[in-house]
Amino acid sequence: MKDTYFCEMQQFVTCKNIEIAYTVSGKGNALVLLHGFLETSSMWKSYVKNLSKTHKIITIDLLGHGKTPCLGYIHTMEEMAETVFSVLKELNLRKIHIAGHSMGGYVALAFAEMYPDYVKGLCLINSTARADSTQRKINRDRAIKAVKYNHKQFIRLAISNLFRPKNRKIFAESIKEVKKEALTISLQGIVAALEGMKIREDREVLLHFSPYKKMMIIGKRDPILVYEELIAQTQNSEVEVHVFPDGHMSHIENEAELLNSLRLFLKI
Repeated sequence: MKDTYFCEMQQFVTCKNIEIAYTVSGKGNALVLLHGFLETSSMWKSYVKNLSKTHKIITIDLLGHGKTPCLGYIHTMEEMAETVFSVLKELNLRKIHIAGHSMGGYVALAFAEMYPDYVKGLCLINSTARADSTQRKINRDRAIKAVKYNHKQFIRLAISNLFRPKNRKIFAESIKEVKKEALTISLQGIVAALEGMKIREDREVLLHFSPYKKMMIIGKRDPILVYEELIAQTQNSEVEVHVFPDGHMSHIENEAELLNSLRLFLKI
């Protein structure tokens, strides 16, 4: 069942002639939570409920997802970062912690590069600072073809495959809800995000030479990100690494652990 209360919380700010949907809850130092590909800001509802007791929590529907419409046929990570900035300007916020799941991590990295003075902390959740490899770009092109052929079937298969196999039964109801929410995303929104992720910049340097707090959440059995490659990105850096035992959907598969990690990230 769709969380109508969360939808009612949403506000809108204009950026590049479209309306960007966002929510803001609580008071205190600000944390921006960014959803991933085929997700919306409603994925954070339980985290907002918990963390807004001590902090101001902002969630944003990224371009072509949730209640935010498409801007074009390619949504770059930089364009998505600009929409995040538009929300911060609307709320008159100057310093934030920012955390992003999967694609949201790519947007958080782009934001940190474009607006470094606004960042107090950066957290990547089941995400990577590296650009797509040649093979991953090929896989994105295959995904785009699959989406254009039958985007509903693509969504159903893609989401199930993000979970650790044994968790697909354990979290069957949650998976059903994620699929239902993803099916509200337009074909154009899906393709534009895939195109944008495919051409994103490598930002691993931020993990090593940026001055703010950094954290990386890694799923040991993430089916789409290689554990060893993620660990390698954090070598000889000050990145705080938290490894969970499951798949790509840590916010569902390891909810209590991720909530604790975010509290540490915020120094609660």
